[in-house]
Amino acid sequence: MSAPVPTPTPMSAPTRARAREPFDRRLARAVQNVTGRSLGPYQSAIVRIGFSLTWLLFLLRELPHRHQLYGSESPWSWGMAERLIADNRAFTVLMWSDGRIWFEIVYGLAVLSTALLLVGWRTRAVSVVFMVGVLSLQNRAVFVGDGGDNVLHLAAIYLVLTRCSQVWSLDARRMAREDRAARAGEPPRRDLTGPLLWTVLGGFLVAATWFSDVSGEWWTLLLLWVLWLGNALWWLVRRYAPGEPRTLLDALANLAHNATLLVLMAEVCLIYATAGWYKIQGSRWQDGTALFYPLHLDYFTPWPALSELLAAGGIMVMVLTYGTVIVQVAFPFTLFNRKVKNALLVAMMLEHAGIALLLGLPIFSMAMISADAVFLPTVFLMALGTRVTRVRDRLLRRTPEGTLPEQRRADGERRADGEGAPRTLVG
Repeated sequence: MSAPVPTPTPMSAPTRARAREPFDRRLARAVQNVTGRSLGPYQSAIVRIGFSLTWLLFLLRELPHRHQLYGSESPWSWGMAERLIADNRAFTVLMWSDGRIWFEIVYGLAVLSTALLLVGWRTRAVSVVFMVGVLSLQNRAVFVGDGGDNVLHLAAIYLVLTRCSQVWSLDARRMAREDRAARAGEPPRRDLTGPLLWTVLGGFLVAATWFSDVSGEWWTLLLLWVLWLGNALWWLVRRYAPGEPRTLLDALANLAHNATLLVLMAEVCLIYATAGWYKIQGSRWQDGTALFYPLHLDYFTPWPALSELLAAGGIMVMVLTYGTVIVQVAFPFTLFNRKVKNALLVAMMLEHAGIALLLGLPIFSMAMISADAVFLPTVFLMALGTRVTRVRDRLLRRTPEGTLPEQRRADGERRADGEGAPRTLVG
């Protein structure tokens, strides 16, 4: 007898619809997903908070030593910095003048812009000032840093291109108030802060162009001018042409935001992949003893007793050494398996917390944890935001009984409209 012919399994309706859907329609839907909304609003917000908090703590910690690091008392003197910047064309406004007053102004603005970015006040403009402060100080003395400065250097540029104030910011709160006023039929309030801030930054750009021979590469000034003119265009369109021009600018902003998040994710994967594969080639990492040696360096033992206790356990040293390599090499390959990715993400964050504690490198660890935060699950971040809001309102005793915090109310309205939870690129 011949074998029975298996009955084909019927495809579900959505599967048949996707199979019959033309390629151009699928492409259009993909473009709509990328340009129709800013993905990862919570991830971009936690990255903004993490990097700005890291830089703010560094600036405040080094406030008594700022002149030794970046000022006139630095071992990397003005003349040495001038020769190096003339060669590599790195951007820094500190080379406009070697005066003490100018240095104090730049350092003070760096601290102020970082604090404002942390709370999300006028994020589009403040993120540019934050970027200028980071680049100016770091490029003035390129040998000051512990590795986290490189990540922060790039993140300062990325944050300018992201819409990182959609949640957990004063901008989001201001937009919510304006939306409620518009629904109530109230006339919009006249915004004087935005145009004034734009005018002040325009004066700075004119000065940067005047000092273009010592301000760095031409593309940096071009980027600043594009950002400045783009903010002017955004304000004009929002005020006088809220129709199709506003939709077009929204699509471009969403595209830039999503592309920048993708670049940040790729950078994190590249950092861990290269670090892991280089470790594999080292003999100390191969025999499982690599962790033993930094635990006995005088410069990296803030807690000698704790370092000695950990280094005394041979099996623990071997497990942590091999575990570090495995996690770093495997992480880029687990991005589309959420459970494994989240487990490795926790392991990497704990690893950086251990580096901060055992080796005394808190700024490096905070910078890497801030970069890792782009992969945190949306559900976890939403739950974290809700819990923080409850604690804040309980401490301030300002939440009336029976009401919901603003963020939770917005989430509830989004679910009621059928949109579901905010989407992200990964996780």
